[in-house]
Parts: sequence; C-alpha cells; structure tokens
Amino acid sequence: MDTLLLSRIQFGANISFHILFPTITIALGWVLLFFRFRFARTGAQAWMDAYMFWVKVFALSFALGVVSGITMSFQFGTNWPGFMETVGNVAGPLLAYEVLTAFFLEAVFLGIMLFGARRVPTWLHLTATFLVAFGTTMSAFWIIVLNSWMHTPQGYELRDGIVHATDWWAIIFNPSLPYRLTHMLLASGLTVAFLIAGIAAFRRLIGDRDTTTAIQLRFGLTLAALLIPLQIVAGDMHGLNTLDHQPAKVAAMEANWETGPNVPLVLFALPDEESRSNRAEVAIPDGASLILTHKRDGIVPGLNDFVAEDGTVLHPPVAPVFYGFRIMVGTGFAMLALSWLGMILIWRRGVDHLPRPYLMAATAMTFSGWLATLSGWYVTEIGRQPWLVTGVLSTKQAVGDVAAPLVMTTLIAYLAVYALLLAAYIAVIFHLARRAAAGKTPAREEPRQAPVGAIPAE
Repeated sequence: MDTLLLSRIQFGANISFHILFPTITIALGWVLLFFRFRFARTGAQAWMDAYMFWVKVFALSFALGVVSGITMSFQFGTNWPGFMETVGNVAGPLLAYEVLTAFFLEAVFLGIMLFGARRVPTWLHLTATFLVAFGTTMSAFWIIVLNSWMHTPQGYELRDGIVHATDWWAIIFNPSLPYRLTHMLLASGLTVAFLIAGIAAFRRLIGDRDTTTAIQLRFGLTLAALLIPLQIVAGDMHGLNTLDHQPAKVAAMEANWETGPNVPLVLFALPDEESRSNRAEVAIPDGASLILTHKRDGIVPGLNDFVAEDGTVLHPPVAPVFYGFRIMVGTGFAMLALSWLGMILIWRRGVDHLPRPYLMAATAMTFSGWLATLSGWYVTEIGRQPWLVTGVLSTKQAVGDVAAPLVMTTLIAYLAVYALLLAAYIAVIFHLARRAAAGKTPAREEPRQAPVGAIPAE
C-alpha cells in the first residue's frame, strides 16, 4: 500500500474513533438539561439519579472526543498539508469559529455542570447545563459547515490554485448544509436514545427495578420512536440533495452502472468494478427510480458516466459505498422496529412488564447508533472520492510526502490505542451501570430539590 492509501486509512481510523463521542455528547447535553429541568419541576429523585448517572457518561465522552479531535487535527499538517495550503482561507476561519462559539462555552461552564449540582443555585446549574449543550451543538454546526462545503463548495474563487472566500454566507449555508446538519443531529439523538434505553434494559436484566431505570427505559424508547421516522424523512431529502450535487455518489450507493429510467433497487449484489457489473444481484424493479426521483421511470445516473476517455475512474469505490449505505439503512429499520415494538409493549403491559427477550434485544442495540453513524459517514466520505473538496482539490493532490512505512507504523499505533480506549470506554459505562444497579451510585446521595435560587446545604 502506498502513502496515499495508508494516509486515507489512518485519517479514516482517526475520524471513525473521534466521531463516536461527539455523536453522544451533542444530544446527551440536551437530554441532561431535560433531566435536570424535570427534577427542578417535580423534585422526583429519579430524575436527579438519571442526571447524575448520565453526566458521568457525558464527561467521559467529552474528554475522549476532545483528545481524539486534537490528534485528528494534527494530521492536516502531517499527512494532508495540501488541504490547508489550498483551502486554508476557508477551513481555518470555520475551525476558529468553532473554538470561539463552542469550546469557550464548554470550557467555562462544563465544571459547573459536572460538579455544581450541590454547590450552586438551581438556576445557575440549569443555565450551565444549557450552555454546555448549546456549545456542543454549535461545535457540530461549524464542523458540518466545513464538511458540507467540502462536498458542495460555494462562495469562493481560485487565485493561483488557492481558494479565497468571496461570500461567507454562501460558504456557511452551502447547498448540502441543511440536510447534513439535520441528518447528523437526528443521528446523535438516536444514538443517545438507544444508549439510554440499552443501559436501562441492561440494568433491569441484572435485577435493578428502580424507578430510575423505568423512567430512562421509557424515555429512551420514546425518543427513539419519535426520531427514527424523522430521520427516514431527512435521509430521503438528503439523498435527493446528493442526487443533485453528487450524482456519482448516488450511482455508487445504488451500484447502478448505466444511466437510465426504471432503475431497480438493488437489495444485495457483489459489485465488480473490473467487469463494471453486479454479480448475484437481488433487486426490486423500478425501486431506485421511485425512491430517488419519486417516479417509476425517473432517470438515475450510472457509474459508467464517470469514466474519463483515457479510462481514469472518476467515481468513488463502489463496494464500500454500496455496502455502507445498506448497513446504515438496515440498522435504521432495526431501530424503527425495536422502538415501536417497545412503545406497543409499554402501552399494553407497562414498562415494568417488558419481556426478558425484549430487554435483551434492547441491550444488544445499545451502541447501534454508532454502527449507523459510522456506516453513514463512510458512505458520505468515501462517496466523495476522488475529491477532497469537490471540483477543487483531489485527495491525491493533498497528501503529504511521508514515507509509507512511517505512516503504517503510526497507523498500527493509532489502531492499538483506539481499540484499548474504546474497550475501556464501553467497560466503564457498563461498570457504572452495575454500580448503579447495586445501589452504589453517588446520585442516591443527592438531596431533594431545594427552592429555586437557593444553595443546598452540604
């Protein structure tokens, strides 16, 4: 493997590890605000128990997200110097805006949020929780702005091969931003919903029948049941936007080789780029045309349109995009089935009488949001190839002149450390769940709600 491929794998490994944690913190901050608000309104200790449990998960996720993000940003200089050299006039300010509008908020108020429940007035603790949640969302906004601009660049001009901003409004609100941002925020909400429901189901499986677990299980399943239909609609709209701006990616997602009408929806196939055909194809007639154009005879782009006259392939690798898309969609429908079944069972039996097989299934789906997010992210990023910034900068042009063995060495080191950290992260969450089930969580030491504005006694 050459430097280009190894550098792509290394950056992919870094971003795959990093994205796991913002996917949790973006939505979990707002969930924590809801838990804290419910405790302030009702005084029910179960809400504070839920807050004190999940604020630990938030802190752990936040720490790993920041550390892995720093590691990833270093690679712009070490592995991809051509990126900042060419588009730094756009990427630099956008990353700076993230620091100014997000990190400062999080840095100032995170300590109050984590440790101030018993030390500051209720209004201040609620405000700190809100500002941290708002900061994580703003951080996601600016990162998605940059990523969306790389897919659908607007508001710039090239001078001597260097990108210069001409319209910041067009750069920030580029054509794909609304769809990508909505899709990502909903993905974060679903990830957190299944994380909360899965951990609550696990606690009930090991004997914890506390009111807190019932509240969390009901909350997680309700949130998932509400968000997954919205995600399906948002995903459809995102797909239509991608069809307009990145037809080669859509062609790879569908493994469609020839442009034409009445294109079938391929459920399964073995895409073969050498023969430019699909083997062992299982498809629904007219399905792709119907989904992508909402007409059975709608025209769907084909991959063969994206091959230069000299034979150079100008479309992304087909197999990873094709399979990644199906994993994402399949996981989404599994989420839909589990959450809606859970709501039906709760409506008929009550949350305290959910059958053990269902609780086991919910536990198995604890980190399903990660699977859907990663597979969708691979579709998005691999589907952009061979471009790093569409029509402006190719991946090959941006890669640094680093020896392949050195990249391989650091890649192995990254993978080893990330595997260790990920295993430790998951183990800690289940350890906290076991402690909470055993009644050892510090949340149970929290006092009842004090009057608004008062400082609870130690």
